Amino acid sequence: MKKIKVSICTGTACFVMGASEIMLLEDELTPELKEIVEIEGVTCLELCKNSEYGKAPFVKINDEVVSQATLPLVLEKIRQLAEQ
Repeated sequence: MKKIKVSICTGTACFVMGASEIMLLEDELTPELKEIVEIEGVTCLELCKNSEYGKAPFVKINDEVVSQATLPLVLEKIRQLAEQ
């Protein structure tokens, strides 16, 4: 099965807007998902500089940008990718 890469922006704006909660993602994954999901915190995705991407917090799942990310939203997107 293909790996799913999750990059969580931990820059100040994203962290304050909810990325701190999203950093708990690994605790919410099932054992099966833990095997295929690679999680990393990145200093800044530099997406808040361009309003085209929406609002913080930002998470990148593979190459898809998720704006206004929440832990439930990120989990749902991971589950969808895992089923493909």
